[in-house]
Amino acid sequence: MTEHHVWDRFLRVFHWSTAGLFLLNTLLTDPESALHIWIGYAVGTLVVLRLIWGLIGPKTARFHSFAPRRRTLRRQLMDMATGRKSAHLGHSPLGALMIFNLIAVLIGISASGYMMTTSLFWGVDWVESLHEALVTWAEISVVVHVAAVLWESRRTGINLARAMVTGVKTVPDTVRLEP
Repeated sequence: MTEHHVWDRFLRVFHWSTAGLFLLNTLLTDPESALHIWIGYAVGTLVVLRLIWGLIGPKTARFHSFAPRRRTLRRQLMDMATGRKSAHLGHSPLGALMIFNLIAVLIGISASGYMMTTSLFWGVDWVESLHEALVTWAEISVVVHVAAVLWESRRTGINLARAMVTGVKTVPDTVRLEP
């Protein structure tokens, strides 16, 4: 087993704060309440900070370092289909697609939620419908994300959830590391 420090403190705090606030807003707050709006602002602020960190943060946090390419996506899918165990120090190609999906949908949720608080879009049906559709897509994405983390952790022998808590990926010697 080898240990690799991959996730910096900001990225871990962003991840768990965003997850917690999203769940809180989705499951526990009244959508009409001021608390719901303020939690939405907090999530939007976290996403803006993550976008900045994706440009100036350490290598594993930078978007260009894990932007998936067709070749790497194909290789990961083949590894999964054939049972070969490989891992990426940062996000895997499929994981990167999920990260980009989640960030984009959170931007859309934040923007449409903000729009609903303005006099220009107050009570406009398509804005509320868009907001609700994006929340539904985010909920589906979160379920797929958690299932994929659990499945990949089991498949590769790397506890990905623990790595997002500690910042350290412990990779078994039997797992091939991808660039």
